[in-house]
Amino acid sequence: MTTKKQRLASVDALRGFDMFWIIGGEALFLPLLAITGWSLFAFGDAQMQHSQWHGFTFYDLVFPLFIFLSGVTLGLAGKSLRGQPMHERRPVYRKAFKRLVVLVAMGIIYNHGWGTGIPADPGEIRYASVLARIGFAWFFAAMIVWHCTARNQYIMATAILLGYWLLQALFGSMTPEGSINARIDQCCLPGITYQNRAYDPEGLLSTIPAVVNALGGVFAGQWLKTHAGNHRRILQGLMAGGFVLLLGGSLWHWVYPVNKELWTGSFVLITVGCSLLLLATFYLLVDVIGWHAFTVFFSVIGMNAILVYLGTSLVNWGYTSEGLFGGIARVLPEAWGALVIATGVILLQWLVLRWLYKRAIFISP
Repeated sequence: MTTKKQRLASVDALRGFDMFWIIGGEALFLPLLAITGWSLFAFGDAQMQHSQWHGFTFYDLVFPLFIFLSGVTLGLAGKSLRGQPMHERRPVYRKAFKRLVVLVAMGIIYNHGWGTGIPADPGEIRYASVLARIGFAWFFAAMIVWHCTARNQYIMATAILLGYWLLQALFGSMTPEGSINARIDQCCLPGITYQNRAYDPEGLLSTIPAVVNALGGVFAGQWLKTHAGNHRRILQGLMAGGFVLLLGGSLWHWVYPVNKELWTGSFVLITVGCSLLLLATFYLLVDVIGWHAFTVFFSVIGMNAILVYLGTSLVNWGYTSEGLFGGIARVLPEAWGALVIATGVILLQWLVLRWLYKRAIFISP
């Protein structure tokens, strides 16, 4: 379906850049390291691994960046329901709730929730998921934006982070089994947790601070909308906000560690700060300089981001790439062959997405 919503090419390109690492970009570093021996590719491969507990890598940013970008579209839309009668609000609520339900259902499909057999055992389904967290973060951010003034939106974001910090500090420890997150998930989260851990990394409690990632995107979208056309002002605001949040998150880390698994408040500040700096970079390259080749490559991916993500679970792209390019890969040195297969995985997905892009077919919940 086509859409006439206000959008910026830089936002679509950044969303595509984010999803590029999901569809296979992370697999390029190892073969490149084997071919060149350059330490740069060793560093890149290390950044393509999630932090085990406390700490931060680039790959930890991929998920919160997507949530941030969902908030940017909210901020650009500038919608408010304050003062509107209920009969006008009801269709908006219905559409938002439907989007939430669809994303939760897609997350269960991505997790292969029926994998224990048919009929599926409800107690063996993993209901928590990346897509569900995106849905909840967007939904609650939308409710805040639609019903609160700009000042109160900032107050709500601050209150969420501070309240979550106090909750974790007073009622648990910063350990996998001792955290309040584990206690809440064991008590209240239906189904199973990821890898049967004591907590789920996309569990109930840690979804609350993710709302602030979406609100960070809202504030960026509002800034883009307010200063539309004033490139210098937009870039100054995004860059300043990014550096301030990075500094704040780094300082907070000393008493409240950056931790993706628990989605700590310091992790939120770091990831929103990085997201703002990336948005500023893409805004400069795409909307100011007008680097169109760069725009198209990533926008093809970004315009069907949900489809891209589902496809990584439901389609074995590595098997397909091996079937098409395996003959070439086998006559090359091992490292070059691995690079051919990894590149083929990305190319096949990109060609499918380009086919949809050229026909203006954009699938979203």
